[in-house]
Amino acid sequence: MYDGIINVYKEPGYTSFDVVAKLRGILHQKKIGHTGTLDPQAEGVLVVCLGKATKLCDILPDHDKEYEAVLLLGTTTDTEDMTGTVLTEQPVDVAEEQVRQVIASYVGTYEQVPPMYSAIKVNGQKLYDLARQGQVIERKPRPVTIYTLEILDMDLPRIRLRIRCSRGTYIRSLCRDIGESLSCGGCMEQLIRTRACGFHAAQSLRLDEIEAHEKDGTLAGYITAIDEMYAELPKLTVTEAGDRLIHNGNKFRKECIASMTEGTQTETCEDDNMDEAARYLVYDSGKRFTGIYEYDLGAGEFHPYKMFL
Repeated sequence: MYDGIINVYKEPGYTSFDVVAKLRGILHQKKIGHTGTLDPQAEGVLVVCLGKATKLCDILPDHDKEYEAVLLLGTTTDTEDMTGTVLTEQPVDVAEEQVRQVIASYVGTYEQVPPMYSAIKVNGQKLYDLARQGQVIERKPRPVTIYTLEILDMDLPRIRLRIRCSRGTYIRSLCRDIGESLSCGGCMEQLIRTRACGFHAAQSLRLDEIEAHEKDGTLAGYITAIDEMYAELPKLTVTEAGDRLIHNGNKFRKECIASMTEGTQTETCEDDNMDEAARYLVYDSGKRFTGIYEYDLGAGEFHPYKMFL
């Protein structure tokens, strides 16, 4: 069984769950999960966790999501992309400079109303289930952050954009909002996720490539180890006496530390510089990664945050 993270290129037409289901068949293991759902028509990076790494699904850093999207001005749909029913169509009579100004105005944090066709729950029901019943209900806007919004190409009514954004941002809704700001409407025509959780589309493997590597025994070389996802954290190796504690998922004191190595974003690992709630990768005396621990400065103890035994 594989334990780690694999960078999958999701092709259009598959749901994220479809990808997981196919991987279970290819790899012959059930414990597989994905982070960051992609809509069926979207393509690009889908980060998939295997085996023990499924514990990472809810904590993987995903602040660096990047997309390329095509915004189609003058057309609105009920799904805010091209899979839905067209609601309005109108000529696009706007100057390119006006388009540039409006797009630039969305950089930063703004309140975004999520689409009806989404998995967000309202009163215990998913919005897309209500939408399929013909219901449209009020959705509360949520703060999202657009870090960068770059125009790659403009041939009105189409605009190709590169977007780097926060978790929870709907690119479909961003396209809708830009269209509304230009008073002509708009929807998303195409979406490619080019980066997520530190993985890039250029290094992604399609399902047929994963199957081929699995058959020839080379797939392990494409799987990222769990601890490699947190290379910025300092590493602690415990003594043999500490093994018994961490192998049972228990807390331990500084006296159990055999050695400490700085992380890529840590200036020092001296005892006097240990911060409250700072996180550490913890290894047993045999150098086997066991989990992520948090330091309790007051108690002088390390407490388990996420275990991978």
